[in-house]
Amino acid sequence: MTRFTFFVLFISLAFTLPAAAVTIASPDNNAQVSSPVSLVASADSCSDHPVTAMGYSLDSETDTTMVDQAEINAEIPASTGKHTIHVKAWNSEGSVCVEDVTVNVTAASTASDPPATSALAAPAATAAATEVSTQGITISSPYNGTTHTSPFTLTASASSCQSKSITSMGYSLDSGGTTMVHSSTIGATVSAGNGSHTVHVKAWNSSGAVCTAAASITITGSSQGATTTSSGITVSSPENGSSVSSPFALVAKASTCSGQAVTSLGYSLDNSSDTTLVNGTSVDTHVSAAGGGHTLHVKAWGDKGASCTASLSITVAGTTASSDSVSAPASATSVSSVQTLSGWTATRDTAMSGSASGSTSVVTSPTLSGHSRKFIAHYSGSGGMRFSKSFGDDRTSTNFLYDGWVYIPAGTGSIANIEMDLNQTMTNGDTVIFGFQCDGYKGKWDYSKNKGSAAKPSGEWVSTSVACNPASWTRSKWHHVQISYSRTSGGTIDYKSVTLDGTTHAINASAFNARALGWGSSIVTNFQIDGRGSGTATVYLDKLTVSRW
Repeated sequence: MTRFTFFVLFISLAFTLPAAAVTIASPDNNAQVSSPVSLVASADSCSDHPVTAMGYSLDSETDTTMVDQAEINAEIPASTGKHTIHVKAWNSEGSVCVEDVTVNVTAASTASDPPATSALAAPAATAAATEVSTQGITISSPYNGTTHTSPFTLTASASSCQSKSITSMGYSLDSGGTTMVHSSTIGATVSAGNGSHTVHVKAWNSSGAVCTAAASITITGSSQGATTTSSGITVSSPENGSSVSSPFALVAKASTCSGQAVTSLGYSLDNSSDTTLVNGTSVDTHVSAAGGGHTLHVKAWGDKGASCTASLSITVAGTTASSDSVSAPASATSVSSVQTLSGWTATRDTAMSGSASGSTSVVTSPTLSGHSRKFIAHYSGSGGMRFSKSFGDDRTSTNFLYDGWVYIPAGTGSIANIEMDLNQTMTNGDTVIFGFQCDGYKGKWDYSKNKGSAAKPSGEWVSTSVACNPASWTRSKWHHVQISYSRTSGGTIDYKSVTLDGTTHAINASAFNARALGWGSSIVTNFQIDGRGSGTATVYLDKLTVSRW
């Protein structure tokens, strides 16, 4: 890439990301409303491209409720007081547009016909043991008012929500996070401590509305040490209730789920909404976790859409030294398997000399996780192709860990640079560019900086003292790349370290790299291939996880 790449590249992008085109019909801005808040919104286009999905979140929540259409009609529960509802629209190119509305919730709804979210109020703990069935949701197990040991079996289903078809379900314990399943049934094993608890089961319909049901239970003990089996899932390591070190071994398998042949497995930790996917009927891997108590969720999907979950409790007592990875803190928000997300775009880097074209797709070989992303770049005159995906809208996180695996097949064309970036819109509206590349011309890792101001940027690459050249990467082998950096509120980046195949090198370089681009809320990752001369280069990316905190 040339020294002036960022100046030309991001100024051109500024003209392709106009303001959001989201229309909020209800509620009015600054309106006084009761809970649940009725949200009606739509979006015809975003950044001059048709809208493919919408979503919404409340205040500073990191979880967004998604609908695969260009309109939302939902009921949102909220406590009394002022709240900001963030309404989002994603276009066919992966860009996100956001419109906010502020409301003042004065009371809960008193309508005789209870709203979809009214079941969030738990049944009384002293109620007789009964099957819970309300708002189209049936909790077959556990019954309300019953006593169990941990882990207990949760079985639930949903026929409809507000007379519309079900797109997904979820469950949570007490005030904890929600575990999602993309199905109209739930079959899970849930761990809980001794005492009284409320199990919340939720169902989302095709318009984004949520219906809920709840059951009160009491936990009196645990089945520590038992191998956990739930709806066909067997977890042989770790044992439920065991004490382990980090990273710990996860060994699980599943042949059937709700009577369906299993096609894939996944796992997540605690209340994370991100699941690591594995294509197949077994998983044998290592999972990193901070010290303390955790809940491990192992998930299986059937060939007709069924979803099953087994959960078990573990305690991480220490950390096993490892030379092959850098970990984000347990409190971080991590988006895993980014390479599998739809909406990746392919764009020629017009700031470079020469020409280029390319394409990208998800493939099953070569792969580590079961699904990797294939990038193809055709270039002449040392042109470059940039592949991009927007996957978040967090303006407040200031620390990031980029973690991915790169595979260059034997016989591919000559590659000059491999660039791995993150772009984040900050709270002040400017966009900070975390630019990092393996530079084959200089034989070093480079980072990007803005020599000018946010209003008048002037970008350049700065070489570190750490050696890197894509030509020296062994072909037909997976290479593990981890890049750690943080930023200030004004857009000065601290490039901390880079790890390649288990060897970590400190960078410890600071550089201003904010630009006033006029983007909406967005976190974007770029993967760029710059050719040397003329030819075709193919590169694969797998297990891409971006953590932020």
